[in-house]
Amino acid sequence: MAAFHFNRRRAIQLALGGAVAGAALPAAAHHGWNWAEEAQTELKGTIRSISMAPPHPSLQVAAADGTTWLVDLGNPNQTERSGFTATSAKPGDAIVVLGNRALDKTKMHMKAVRITIAGKNYDLYPERIRTN
Repeated sequence: MAAFHFNRRRAIQLALGGAVAGAALPAAAHHGWNWAEEAQTELKGTIRSISMAPPHPSLQVAAADGTTWLVDLGNPNQTERSGFTATSAKPGDAIVVLGNRALDKTKMHMKAVRITIAGKNYDLYPERIRTN
């Protein structure tokens, strides 16, 4: 009976551990880079909204063609280290985003490595910036 209790307990621990790990996978996939293209592109537009909320700040950017893009910035500390804060820009400001867009072309979504506002660069991921 003691062996059954141990095995049952261990099975429950393993099941709970697997559930926790499985729940973390979508978040890890979203916050990594494997959802984005390898090539970097430039998006020019106007800021519609700014969110500095965790897990990562983001911008809604209206492109010249009227399409609204979701632009992920770095995590809050990383974004702040780049110099970009909640007061660095406001809706209506022109912006240029250098980043990696989503592999799924039906999504207007990209991860920024650099944003430029009023001629000032905010390098969110300086080690990833590739200029041609």
